[in-house]
Amino acid sequence: MNKQNIFKFKFPNKYNESNFYVNSTNIEAYNGLFLEDNNSVFLIGPRKSGKSFLAKMWLNNNESLIYKKNLKEIISVKKNVIVEDIDNSINQEDIFHIINHCNNNKLKILISSSIKLNKIDITLPDLYSRLQLFKFLYIHQPDDDMLLNILTKLFIEKQFIINSFEIFDYILNRANRSYDNMIKIVKELDTLSLEKKRQLTIPLIKEIL
Repeated sequence: MNKQNIFKFKFPNKYNESNFYVNSTNIEAYNGLFLEDNNSVFLIGPRKSGKSFLAKMWLNNNESLIYKKNLKEIISVKKNVIVEDIDNSINQEDIFHIINHCNNNKLKILISSSIKLNKIDITLPDLYSRLQLFKFLYIHQPDDDMLLNILTKLFIEKQFIINSFEIFDYILNRANRSYDNMIKIVKELDTLSLEKKRQLTIPLIKEIL
């Protein structure tokens, strides 16, 4: 049987509060970014947990530049700064100079990472000491409520018809319960459903779990 061709469309994200689900797993991060007055924030959370979404919301509320190896541009103007997804490959001297620039000019800076600070191989002692002064905010691993919300949102985006809530129980009881794995599962289900022209059912889910 010939497989149905699949056309992949990209839809723009709307980075506002109504599109971000807040519960006990991320309320600390949400409050720390938007309801408290913190100038230097280090946001830590698992992959695909919404760090970039929160950063874009923060960008909407604070005139900012996003660091993309553009140190000269950043230190030439007085704008708040976002540094996303720092890990062991970061340019440590760049980050050090950006932090100093923000501190000297009373600017806000938001840094995000999927890795805890003590797990990042920082060889520049002055950088480590400056990062330790940041306000640390955490997005925790998803609970049942968050996973259910993620699956529902993704199924709606993919225009799946949900005929039974047993579908959610089946996935949550058998799958790796992480943010990025839920996204991976729904993408695979979407592809399989289109290829086989089948609705979202437990037998379909069994083919990928």
